[in-house]
Amino acid sequence: MPPQLARRAATLALALLGAGLFHLLHLPLPFLFGPMTACLIAALAGAPLKGMGPVSTLARTVLGAAVGASITPDVVARIPTMAGSVALVPVYVAIIGLVGFPFFRRMGHDPATAWYAAMPGGLQDMVTFGQEAGADIRALSLIHATRVLILVTLAPIILTWAYGSGLGGAIGTPARDLPLGEMALLALAAVAGWKIAERIGLFGASILGPMVLTAALSLSDLIHTRPPTEAILAAQLFIGIGIGVHYVGVTLRELRAFILSGLAFVALLAALAALFTELVTLTGLAHPVEAFLAFAPGGQAEMTVLALATGADLGFVILHHLTRMVVVILGAPVAARLVGVKRPPG
Repeated sequence: MPPQLARRAATLALALLGAGLFHLLHLPLPFLFGPMTACLIAALAGAPLKGMGPVSTLARTVLGAAVGASITPDVVARIPTMAGSVALVPVYVAIIGLVGFPFFRRMGHDPATAWYAAMPGGLQDMVTFGQEAGADIRALSLIHATRVLILVTLAPIILTWAYGSGLGGAIGTPARDLPLGEMALLALAAVAGWKIAERIGLFGASILGPMVLTAALSLSDLIHTRPPTEAILAAQLFIGIGIGVHYVGVTLRELRAFILSGLAFVALLAALAALFTELVTLTGLAHPVEAFLAFAPGGQAEMTVLALATGADLGFVILHHLTRMVVVILGAPVAARLVGVKRPPG
């Protein structure tokens, strides 16, 4: 077996072991947290793990299709009622930038690294922007991976203890109970949406492309269900692996310099997220669980999984995360110039 394939097979076996153990212990979201925990521990112990590559990307398309299938005429009709809380998202992003940039500068990072480390966007997008600006790519990758890891770990605890929300919601229907025609349409929309979005250069193509195409099918009354349970559990498995393997090869210096600064920044983010959650809840713009999930600055895929597990209003949660991503993608490179981040010469 080729070395790369052998490492991927070993990583997958470890992830399945973690999922099985979490399932036996009746821990929440075993197919997400089991693989994530097992791969994280192994990575920090120096195991030569390997991510799943295109298979992980394919798994994310399942979540895009799940979101799109949840966009029904009723959800579209309610979009104007969400405008008040959506309007707070740019303010939220701006405050994060104003707090995060000086924080990372104080931690000793150069302007480009500090700016893109502070931005609450997708890991791949921020690393790409940072690379163009001459930032420390390893630092950005580890800081954003730590943000996602800690938020995904803490969010279920907060949802359970602070909001009394369970995590055992029905994430889907078993494949045996779904019409074959609809499952085929969902699969086609997931793959085609991903590839089309990738071709036109859309950010978050593996989620947004399938979401848009599946939403069109849902609004056209061609599909009436989400992807099957088995597909969503598989997506959780590969997302868990993806989070854990980011820590492969981490050195003690990186642990001190990058991951600890990422942990401290998450504490600031948590305080800001709590503030906006309370604001949205107290003004009657959303229920507490939806407000929390909408303003938790984690990844789209991870927040989708949590929204499915809690039975939250998926349309509400995803609309806010999409707005956050658009604001960061369009605004971060422009605002970077205002804080003195310049593209390196050559």
